[in-house]
Amino acid sequence: MTADPGMSADQQQELTWANERVGAFMGAVKVATFNGWTVGFFAVVSLLFAFTSVTAFVMAVGLAVVAWNEFRGRTMVRAFRPDGLQLLGRNQLGFVVLLVGYGLWGIYRTMAGTTPELAELDSLMPSASELVETLTVAVYVGVIVLSLIFQGLNARYYFIRATRMREYLAETPPWILDLQRSMAKW
Repeated sequence: MTADPGMSADQQQELTWANERVGAFMGAVKVATFNGWTVGFFAVVSLLFAFTSVTAFVMAVGLAVVAWNEFRGRTMVRAFRPDGLQLLGRNQLGFVVLLVGYGLWGIYRTMAGTTPELAELDSLMPSASELVETLTVAVYVGVIVLSLIFQGLNARYYFIRATRMREYLAETPPWILDLQRSMAKW
């Protein structure tokens, strides 16, 4: 956004300063867009397996809700609403709960022997089924740990941006905010 030649030097400086500061939180729009499309893709993939698995159906619904909230939060951030960043942060925490629940359920099913594929493998090759069981549990533990790290850091990112947006809104003249809202292309 360039300064209007009809603006005073002070107004031009204020606008330049504001345009530099807005990036401190508007990058969250790109993050939310990426997250929304990525999680939405996995929701669709999970939905393909939902006809044969209750777990896949639950995951598809949960992932669809996460994707929807990413797009909803993104729209709110574009409108300079800090509650959009709060929504995005809480959404990531909900995503952690979904993925940790999925991982714990997978570990339980594997350890309790309720996975039909492992039972069939055990009847064919008893030594291989123990290895597969160990690897399966390791994958689920990996899902849990990585989701705690990545979604946790993503939630922190959004919450920090919400604080920065509130500060920005409190310190920026209303005429600049109106101008930036009308020209928002984030």
